Amino acid sequence: MFPNNTQYIRRPIYALIEIVKSKIECKLQDLQPKLIPIPLVEQTFQVDVADLIPKDKKPKSNQKTILSIKRSALPLVPAYCITTHKSQGQTLSKVFIDLKLPNETDDIAAVYVPLSRVKRLADLAILRPFDYKVLLMKPSKSQITEMERLDQLFLNARSRFSEWFQ
Repeated sequence: MFPNNTQYIRRPIYALIEIVKSKIECKLQDLQPKLIPIPLVEQTFQVDVADLIPKDKKPKSNQKTILSIKRSALPLVPAYCITTHKSQGQTLSKVFIDLKLPNETDDIAAVYVPLSRVKRLADLAILRPFDYKVLLMKPSKSQITEMERLDQLFLNARSRFSEWFQ
């Protein structure tokens, strides 16, 4: 925490983050063991300006105008996180999800549950590129058995209480 009137002699090149419960010990000279330096990351990316203009305002020519953008930032995202299982049954206002799953994961709930926690697609952000196949994951045998059991319960309930299903 710095006072409001802090003046920098030069731009910071890293941030020091204190992680009290960290098992990682920083061995850098003159730093306390729980202080971890996070360096700035510089990124350059290109954007086609035509992608930013509404379709009805785009020029007729197919010439691309590429804009190169360079930025420096700390690779930190303030966040609160919960597991997929903890999120079941909740409706959340904003969700950031990492769909890059371990190879041995074949649980469709690991994908479906976090994707279904928000009401609007605009409230969902996917953190990094992922293998599209995780969205095509087939249910496991135990999940199929459970779905069949629930289908049978529904049919039994509908036949016993038909007046409620009209």
